[in-house]
Amino acid sequence: TPLRPGIDIEEGRKFWCYQSIEPHVPPSVANAAWPYCAVDRFLLATLEERNLHPAADAPRATWLRRVTFDLIGLPPKPEEIDAFESDGSPLAHALVVDRLLASPHFGERWGRHWLDVARFAESSGGGRSIVFEDAWRYRDYVIESFNKDKPLDEFIIEQIAGDLLPH
Repeated sequence: TPLRPGIDIEEGRKFWCYQSIEPHVPPSVANAAWPYCAVDRFLLATLEERNLHPAADAPRATWLRRVTFDLIGLPPKPEEIDAFESDGSPLAHALVVDRLLASPHFGERWGRHWLDVARFAESSGGGRSIVFEDAWRYRDYVIESFNKDKPLDEFIIEQIAGDLLPH
């Protein structure tokens, strides 16, 4: 008998998340030069089925501008653009990403999203604004957590039970 009317446990066990993980062979594609990895072959196969083609790579300065805005929320400096455009190394893109991830601006950019979710504020706002003098400590802790690549499970535990954890 079902636990509750309308719930079929056996049918629920067929749901995708309860299935064993099975390897999938990446499909063959017409444009074998485009994919960088196996995932790209799945994407390209879907595009080719629809008679679509991947967009061309962005010019180097455009790519640098996009990745810099995405990771740190700021535009690249002119000297960074010049250095990247003159770097013909196959590792140039990876070095840029590593540099941006190591920037303190990375934690500022991405930590703000968590601060928004946590409804962080340094004052009560409104007509009689009360300043929370030590609010900066939490803000800086969040930024530092992102910059140090703190594991998400550890970060969440600290959010929920921070005052109960050993100092």
